[in-house]
This record gives sequence, structure tokens and C-alpha cells, in this order.
Amino acid sequence: MVLSRWLGWLAAAAVTLVASVLVILDLTDAGLRRWWDGHALTTDTIAGLLVLMITVLVVDQVVRLRQRNSRALAVAVQVAILMTQANRASQAVSKVLAGSGDRNMASEEFRAYTMMLLAVAPILIEDATSRSFLERAQTLDGEMAVALSWLATTPGQGKFSVTRLDDAVQALKAASTPLLQNLSPEMRSAVRGDDPA
Repeated sequence: MVLSRWLGWLAAAAVTLVASVLVILDLTDAGLRRWWDGHALTTDTIAGLLVLMITVLVVDQVVRLRQRNSRALAVAVQVAILMTQANRASQAVSKVLAGSGDRNMASEEFRAYTMMLLAVAPILIEDATSRSFLERAQTLDGEMAVALSWLATTPGQGKFSVTRLDDAVQALKAASTPLLQNLSPEMRSAVRGDDPA
């Protein structure tokens, strides 16, 4: 996609350069000017095609840029929603692991997170940065599944490593940072779970 973006701008620049060279030659070369004057249909056709090519190429690049920005904002919103649920679910599972939480509520939060993850996966898989976030989100989902599964088979609190769950949450937060840049600072802070100062 980056290559096609550069090729599009390169093509627009090349066509603009050709048009500029023809204008300069028309202004400085009397022989060429006479030829253009003697071939009005050819002159008009070439001029029209050059203007059309410049317009199409530049408009195409502007439209692509707007689409990328719109897509980046849509991805950021989806990531923010998923991060909010990830925080809720991981905190609920951590509380259960610590012996102070409600296991049923943790299971419900985990299910909600998993469903959200499945819903946004097609959006996140298209770009390398969002795909990296998706992988971290799936890792967190797996860690919560393991923790809840372990709690179901082990009576009492036992010695499940909460560090794995915390590490997965931190990795997810780090992977979300570049994707959340299109959101306002307040929204980013709320998603990260920062305390308001």
C-alpha cells in the first residue's frame, strides 16, 4: 500500500513535470509554438489529456489519504473499545485470582472481551501495526482463558502466576499506543486507565 501511494504521487509529479516542460517550451521555442498553432486539435487533445491525468492522479491521492485517515480513526475507536473491555476483563480475572473477585462476573467479562475481539479481528488484520495489536489481544485472551480454566479445575486460590496476565495486559497497552494516536488525549488516557490528575 505504501508503494502504491508513492507510485501514485510519482505519477502525478511526472505528468505535472511533462506539462510544465511543454509550457516552458511553448513560451521559449518559437518553432514549437508555430507547430502547436498549426495543429490545434493535437494541441487541445494533449493539453486536455495532461490536465485530466493531473486531476485524476492528484484527486486519487487525496481521496486515498482521506480514506486512510478515516480508517485510522475507525480502527482507533475499535481499539479503544476493545482496550476498555480488556481492562475490565483482566481486572476481574485478576481479582478472582487474588481471591477477592466474583468468578461468574470475571467469566462474563472474559466472554464479552472474546466476542469483541472476534468482531474487530477482520478490521485489525489488514495493517501490520493493527495486526500486531490483534496478536497481543489474542495473547491476553488466551491468558485469561488459561487463568479461568485453571480456577475451574483447582480448588482454592493456588499459585497461578498473575504475572503472565499482567505482562499480556502491558504488551496489549504498548501495542495499542500507535493505533490510539488519532484519538484525543483525554480519550487515550481513559482507555489506558490512567488516573485523572
